[in-house]
Amino acid sequence: MAEMLQLDFMRRALMAAVLVGMVAPVIGTFLVQRRLALLGDGIGHVALTGVALGFLTSTSPVLTAAIVAALGAVLIELVRVRARTSGDIALALLFYGGIAGGVLLIGLAPGTTTATLTSYLFGSVSTVSGGDIAMVAVLAALVLGTVGYFGRELFVLCQDEEVARAHGLPVRLLSLIVAVTAALTVVLSMRVVGVLLVSALMVVPVAAAQQLSRSFRITLALAVAIGVVSALGGLSTAYYADVAPGAAIVLLTLAVFAAAVAVGYLVRGVRGSARRTRGGEGAPAPGTIPQTEQGGVAP
Repeated sequence: MAEMLQLDFMRRALMAAVLVGMVAPVIGTFLVQRRLALLGDGIGHVALTGVALGFLTSTSPVLTAAIVAALGAVLIELVRVRARTSGDIALALLFYGGIAGGVLLIGLAPGTTTATLTSYLFGSVSTVSGGDIAMVAVLAALVLGTVGYFGRELFVLCQDEEVARAHGLPVRLLSLIVAVTAALTVVLSMRVVGVLLVSALMVVPVAAAQQLSRSFRITLALAVAIGVVSALGGLSTAYYADVAPGAAIVLLTLAVFAAAVAVGYLVRGVRGSARRTRGGEGAPAPGTIPQTEQGGVAP
């Protein structure tokens, strides 16, 4: 670890990994609760169009990706609600339109290469600059601030839209907030794991945490811890093993999920055995007739 910290680009990569590992599971928790786990994939494809637009206009690809991804997230929510289009069809529209627009624009942008496109598709933390870190930090602050301010309302929305509507909550506005914060999360994560893998870091830590807890708050805290540990562990593995960092992070996250499934299964088995034992302590012996406190036969 000390060897990595001596390198400037690895220090920047570690800072980006911590921010992504912390923020992605936060918004991912709400997406999983709303059964929109694949929303990150759809927004990631739209963000690719924003990246290409940044190269085409010679501006910041991260900034243009944030703008385009946010607009795409708003569009999918409007299509899903107003056009009565199911969520999977709306996501498919994002998938196809986003990837086609990105490939088209990246081909028109001067000076771009296949390596440039690949770095955004699969992540390239070694090329993260100081300006990228600043942009990622700002986006992370916006996402965490939004979730912190609307946390209770978003929790009610993700549990049941009808209940949220009955309580007078602005369901449509809150849905747009979830979509836009998800878009910003995708953008801040794409330099670490890439737009094609970002959804895994938003969903898998949450799925792993759900194996260990039924509480929303504990699940959220565990998901953040898993995300940060996986991001740092995967990045360290990529440095020493000379493999792709995005893939290493995602595979480590999947390994944590597998371990959480095993631990959760054992814990539930132990709890079930304990409940059966406690339930059997006061049960009558086989073949006997249960008695009431007054000595009569129980009804």
